[in-house]
Amino acid sequence: MGAKLTYQQAGVDTRRAAALVGDIKGHVARTQQNRKLLGAFGLFAACYDLSSYQEPVIVTGCDGVGTKLELLLEHDLLETAGKDLVAMSVNDILTTGGDPLMFLDYIGIAALDEAKITRLIGGMADYLASCDCILAGGETAEMPGIVPADVIELSGFCIGCAEKPQLVDPSTLKVGDVLVGYASDSIHANGWSLVRRVLKEHPDCVSEDELVGFLEPTRLYHDVVRDIRAAGVTPKAYSHITGGGLPENLERLFRGFGADLEIPAWDLKGIDKLLAHVDAEDRFHTFNMGIGWVAIVSPEDADAILGAGPGGTILGTLVDTEGVRVKVRGE
Repeated sequence: MGAKLTYQQAGVDTRRAAALVGDIKGHVARTQQNRKLLGAFGLFAACYDLSSYQEPVIVTGCDGVGTKLELLLEHDLLETAGKDLVAMSVNDILTTGGDPLMFLDYIGIAALDEAKITRLIGGMADYLASCDCILAGGETAEMPGIVPADVIELSGFCIGCAEKPQLVDPSTLKVGDVLVGYASDSIHANGWSLVRRVLKEHPDCVSEDELVGFLEPTRLYHDVVRDIRAAGVTPKAYSHITGGGLPENLERLFRGFGADLEIPAWDLKGIDKLLAHVDAEDRFHTFNMGIGWVAIVSPEDADAILGAGPGGTILGTLVDTEGVRVKVRGE
């Protein structure tokens, strides 16, 4: 009978994985400056005390980075991947009017790479600390033979809470309500299958610097939500503009309504070169087109929220014709 095998020889090193948990404690601590877990980090599940809420409603979300991850890995932008992972779920929590409280990550990798994983978690912690959301735990799975050596799988999960009376309620929308848009920082983490197809067929259509600009992390919109609350306004709806662009992400909120929107030209270096190879109508259904977040409010509240975050712009109003139609100002 041959020599007996160990788990390590099969490609999984549980001792190194356990040591990594200790190595990332500094990043975890950065996400608990204002909010704290109930109990110690390192338990098999995380606990959070909701007794400070009067009528707590739990809100949840999960997402990934999509095929943008391929280019982030090629450009060694691991911290950006971590930020994207957080933003895609945290922004969804914010659309409910809730507070993002806890975040968990899943990392699938062929073999443990402490440096890469620590950089990913460092990026997550940067964003989580900025919006007072706790890195509550996660899973790092070594999967030799399943995950290719040059690939990392990422998933993120966010848990939030809202006071029941403060939940955003799209059922209160009516004709005449105003849509206020807030700028994106880049293409964000959707539409990259089309970007990659364009780059494959037209590899020199944008410069390397322009491509790196496209890869900037998805923007967190917690500052916009914070400032809108401070202004004493409760929006009727929020929309995080991801896959499907403005039409699909807004239409899911509407029942018998529509909107005719006019958006500013997208201020992203090189984007016109990319969009020159994209169907003129499909661009609105694929990319955020420079608007990553939309708040919908009563007309009397619109002016009060224009200064939220770095500032927004009025895109249009709700109309009684179904569907969302978008055009760029000046086109």
